[in-house]
Amino acid sequence: MQFTTEEKKAVFEKYGSSASDTGSVKGQIALFTNRINHLTDHLKEHKKDFSTRLGLLKLVGKRRRLLNYLMKKDIEAYRVLIAELGIRK
Repeated sequence: MQFTTEEKKAVFEKYGSSASDTGSVKGQIALFTNRINHLTDHLKEHKKDFSTRLGLLKLVGKRRRLLNYLMKKDIEAYRVLIAELGIRK
């Protein structure tokens, strides 16, 4: 499932500086988290969908790298973001 433009704008408005700021680290992490949650629900139903599982693992790796970058640059923003998104390390 792809997210609509309005859903993406809503995520970037909430976590980024504006709806058009699609390059913000916090906005990208939030978008990846939404996609990861959707794919996780999909894989609970379709256990043998291995290509989706590979895509999910790649997304988790991308999000992890962005979280590491944010942690090095701004630890307070990192702590606030993982608390809002419900991510645990």
